[in-house]
Amino acid sequence: MFERNLNYMTHEEKHFSGSEIVRDIVIGMSDGLTVPFALAAGLTGAAQGNSVIVTAGLAEIVAGSIAMGLGGYLAGKTEVDHYDSELKREYYEVEKFPERERDEVREVFEHYGLSKESQELIVTEMEKDKDKWVNFMMRFELGLEKPDINRARQSALTIGISYIIGGIVPLSTYFPIFTSNAHDGFVLSCFVTAICLFIFGYFKTKIIGQPPLQGAFKVLLIGALAAATAYFVAHAIS
Repeated sequence: MFERNLNYMTHEEKHFSGSEIVRDIVIGMSDGLTVPFALAAGLTGAAQGNSVIVTAGLAEIVAGSIAMGLGGYLAGKTEVDHYDSELKREYYEVEKFPERERDEVREVFEHYGLSKESQELIVTEMEKDKDKWVNFMMRFELGLEKPDINRARQSALTIGISYIIGGIVPLSTYFPIFTSNAHDGFVLSCFVTAICLFIFGYFKTKIIGQPPLQGAFKVLLIGALAAATAYFVAHAIS
C-alpha cells in the first residue's frame, strides 16, 4: 500500500505544451520548404540562370514571409475579437436571461451524469459569482478558451521567421559559392531539401505523438510532388 501511494506521489504526468508555437513553426516551415523549392524547380525547368532563380527566390521568400506572417496575425487577432464578442454576449445573457443560463448549466452537468440535487447545488453556488459563471459558460457551452492578447504578434513573427528559414534551404544551393549553373543547383537543392523535409516531417509528427516515419515520408512526398509538378510544367511551357 505504501509503495503504491509512493508511486502515485512520484508519478509525473507529461503532456505536450506549446502546441500553438509548434503549429506556427509547422505552417511557416512547411510552406517555406516547399514553395520556394517549387519556384526554383520551375525556373530551372524554364532554363533560367542561377542569378534569375536566386533573385526570384529571394523576392518570393520576402513576400511569402510577409503574407504568411500577416495571415497568422489576422488569425490570432480574429480569435481575440471573437472571444471578446462572445464574452460580452454571455455577460448580457447572464444579466438579462439568468434562468435560461441556469438551465444551460444544468444541461452541462446533466450530460456528465450528475443528479438533479447536485445540479441545483452547483447552479446556486455558481450564480454567486457572475465572472466565474460567465467563464464557465464560455468554456463549457461555447468551447472557448481565453486567448493570449499577444498571440497574434507572436504568431506572425514565428510563422514569418520559419518561412524564411525554410525558404533559404532550397534556394541556397543556387548561390555561386555552391554551384555555377542551374542544373547543378537544382540537383543539390533536391538532395538538401529532401533531407530537410524528411527531418522536419519526422520531428513534427513525433512531437504531436503520431508515427514519425509515416509523417516524414508524407511531408517528403508533398514537397517532391510540388517541385516535380512545377519543374515539368515550366519545362513543357518553355
